Amino acid sequence: MNQPDDNFYIARVLGGDTASYSYLVDRYQDLVFGLALKMLRNQEDAQEMAQDSFVKAYRSLATYRQESKFSTWLYRITYNGCISLMRKRKLEVRSMDEQQLTDGDEARLNEQLTGMDKALVEKLLQEALAKLPELEQVLITLYYYEDQKVEEISHITGLSDSNVKVKIHRARKKMYALLHQSYEEGIFSPV
Repeated sequence: MNQPDDNFYIARVLGGDTASYSYLVDRYQDLVFGLALKMLRNQEDAQEMAQDSFVKAYRSLATYRQESKFSTWLYRITYNGCISLMRKRKLEVRSMDEQQLTDGDEARLNEQLTGMDKALVEKLLQEALAKLPELEQVLITLYYYEDQKVEEISHITGLSDSNVKVKIHRARKKMYALLHQSYEEGIFSPV
C-alpha cells in the first residue's frame, strides 16, 4: 500500500486534525535539525531552531502554496530562522585568502584523500567547511550532505539557480584550497 504524501497530511491538519502534523515532524525532524546544526554549530541552538521552525511552519501552514515540496518550504523557514539568529548574535563570518587550484591539483588531492581513513577525511572536510562563509556552508551542506537539488536550494535561499551553481562551485574550490593548504602544512600525509 502506498504511503500518503505530505499534502495528504497537510490537508488533514488544515481540516482540523492537528495530530496529523506529528507525521510531518517525524518525517523531517532529522533534516531540519541537521541543517540548523550545520549553520549554528551548537546542538542546543539547533534543537531550539528546529522546534521553532516546526512551530512557524504549523502556524503558517495555510500559506503553504505547494509550489515546491513541503521539505523545501520547511528548509527555507529553518534557513531564514538560522540566518536571523546568526545576525542577531552577530556571529563573525571567517574569511579566507583566495587561493586558486588547478584541476590537476584537485585530482591529486582527490587521490590522496581516497586512500585515507574515512573518519579523518570527514574531519578534514568538516574543518574546511567551517572556514567557509555562512552562505557557502549552507549551500555545500544542502547540496552534498542533504542531497537537495539546485532548484530546491534556490527556493530555500532565494538565489537564482545559476547563482546557486556558481556559488557551490566556488565554495567547493575554496574547500579544495583549504584541504590543499592542510596537506602542504603536513596536517595529513599522502597515501
